[in-house]
Amino acid sequence: MSEPIAFIDLAAQRNRIGSAMDEAILRVVNHGGYIMGPEVKALEADLSAFCGAKHVISCANGTDALLMVLMAKGVKQGDAVLCPSFTFAATAEVVAQVNATPIFVDVQEDTFNLDMVSLEAGLKTAKKLGLNPVGVIPVDLFGLPADYDPIEAFCKREGLWLMCDAAQSFGASYKGRNVGVIGDCTTTSFFPAKPLGCYGDGGAIFTNDDELATILRSIRVHGQGTEKYDNVRIGMNGRLDTMQAAVLIEKLKIFASEIEARNRVAKYYNDNLRHVAVVPEIPEGYTSVWAQYTLRMAGFNREQFQADLKAAGVPTAVYYPKPLNQQTAYKGYPVAGNGVPVSERLAAEVVSLPMHPYLTTEVQDRIIAAVKDALVKQRKVAAE
Repeated sequence: MSEPIAFIDLAAQRNRIGSAMDEAILRVVNHGGYIMGPEVKALEADLSAFCGAKHVISCANGTDALLMVLMAKGVKQGDAVLCPSFTFAATAEVVAQVNATPIFVDVQEDTFNLDMVSLEAGLKTAKKLGLNPVGVIPVDLFGLPADYDPIEAFCKREGLWLMCDAAQSFGASYKGRNVGVIGDCTTTSFFPAKPLGCYGDGGAIFTNDDELATILRSIRVHGQGTEKYDNVRIGMNGRLDTMQAAVLIEKLKIFASEIEARNRVAKYYNDNLRHVAVVPEIPEGYTSVWAQYTLRMAGFNREQFQADLKAAGVPTAVYYPKPLNQQTAYKGYPVAGNGVPVSERLAAEVVSLPMHPYLTTEVQDRIIAAVKDALVKQRKVAAE
């Protein structure tokens, strides 16, 4: 019987760097600086060198990263923030948490990222509702950066800040610019399943804005001022654990090679599946870190496809089965223009295959064969 296939194989990475990781963790255990220890500052410096951002503010998780920026920007009730509907809940959740209003915008069919026509409509919707539009949060879905040139021009024209949600795309680039140096700031997540993930929760904010960085560092530690018990603003406990920083330092050392491997894996999938399925294509001038490898099941029964792959020993996942505007917690918030039809269609079509840097050609061949068999089976049934 064939070995089971991992959807994301963290054990394979551990086999590569296990001894170095053990030593890094043990150093933290032994020096005892468990909160804001020396590895935190070292990681921030390493991340800055990697992507080119002047300031890196590590934090407890990707959601806190988003929330801290909204707090630093003073976003409040009556304000509106434009964000895609086809994303994870955290993007809109933080807007609601500061009592502002998320305006759900549609995405492009080919990239799954923010659509400019819908963004313009979302701005009109916000103003029509008497809200004060203050910012835009594009999401780099599945590891591919959004199309930032027109988004940046839009934000500049309308006087809006731009926070890039790069929870899935740190390590990617857009037209020669690394993720982390685009917009007013960029946030990311180090959740274990991310391309660069720790052994628990973690996140970071990247910015070239000196003043914003100072405010964010204060917010991260309960709004502290010059010393621990001088609280100059309302803050939060948003610190990254030293242990997770130590983990990320070791993982960052091999991250570039893992990105190369992810792109090899994605190319092999595309080369072998492009003629039988709708595969994800990367626009010219972009690079992706392939947080997910996602097919579209237009015209197919997705549930049957997943069941057939499961029977063949191939795991799959759906990101995301419901756009935010259809979810219980968010369906009361405004939607741009005439709705988000692309987001709703994609949510019914997408399915992700195993994706990680350690997928061998032999395992990929098993996955590709299972995909082809499942699609051929459905075509035969449809033809009968």
